[in-house]
Amino acid sequence: MFKETYQVIGVMSGTSLDGIDLAHIHFTVNEAKWRYTIHESETIPYDADWLNKLRTAVDFSNEQLKKLNEEYTLLLGTVIHNFIQKHAIRNLDAVCSHGHTILHQPQNGLTLQIGNLSNIAEIVGETVVCDFRVQDVKLGGQGAPLVPIGDRILFTEYDYCLNLGGFSNVSFEQVGKRIAFDISPVNTVLNFYANLLGFDYDDKGNIARSGKVNTDLFDELNSLNYYSKPHPKSLGFEFVKAVVLPLMEKYTIATADKMRTFIEHIAAQTSLALPNQRGKMLITGGGAYNDFLTERMQHHLPQLQLIIPDLKTLEYKEALIFGLLGVLRLRHEINVLSSVTGATQNHSSGVIFKH
Repeated sequence: MFKETYQVIGVMSGTSLDGIDLAHIHFTVNEAKWRYTIHESETIPYDADWLNKLRTAVDFSNEQLKKLNEEYTLLLGTVIHNFIQKHAIRNLDAVCSHGHTILHQPQNGLTLQIGNLSNIAEIVGETVVCDFRVQDVKLGGQGAPLVPIGDRILFTEYDYCLNLGGFSNVSFEQVGKRIAFDISPVNTVLNFYANLLGFDYDDKGNIARSGKVNTDLFDELNSLNYYSKPHPKSLGFEFVKAVVLPLMEKYTIATADKMRTFIEHIAAQTSLALPNQRGKMLITGGGAYNDFLTERMQHHLPQLQLIIPDLKTLEYKEALIFGLLGVLRLRHEINVLSSVTGATQNHSSGVIFKH
């Protein structure tokens, strides 16, 4: 018999490079109904050196990537260990860690999340479940998104679950299957332009709000062929670097106008991605703090109720769900859905390292 309660730490580092999210979570399961409580939670920001490494690693050689993986595993393990000590967390079933995505090219059978080397369990001093994406790519899947099974299990009352992080992704039920895919870049682009103006991010979307939509750029962004592809599909930073930014940089317009246009692009693509524009949509991720972005979404989706959850769920939803994925892996239960990733079958993914 499996247990009915689990204590885990969920760990996530996203493409928007906000930092390492850690959440101590208590899960209970009773008659297949899962519930959660997020206890201590924290985001540890990256210093300038690590930000630079993570931003440029897409161009690293194999040897440089190997060294980076070793260094990042030490960093991540130390951060997790310090979090456990600081909050005196005891009796953990596992630490469930995503690592940090450096390369994501499922079409080439490649996805690399650093921070998932076996020595992480020794550094942390706990059982670690990690490296959730590789198996799916080997099974012909996109290796992403992985969060939708958590949406299905933990957030059943919503018609749509939308995450606004470095990229936006949505998940929903359609004819008894969970469907999910990446919609568009979000903070990978908005933060790039905010950084050019000397800001870490565009607070509440106020810079974008001050700009004007450039209709030619707007039309060109919307005509990118990714948007017409069928799902399953996913995006990586390579797409932003190779396609989106070069396109935007062709336009000699004010940075605020580029940001305003891109906000409109995100909102329009979100509207086009949803098969039915009624009901309730849960919005999480850093983009949920961008008031102007959510206003433009509401403009494009007037009949959909947009709901931003309690602060801990808003800020730590991905860490929460990777915690759940780890628990499901410990139980040998399905934690990746082929309807979402395009893999040949549903499967239980993740590597378990014992300390």
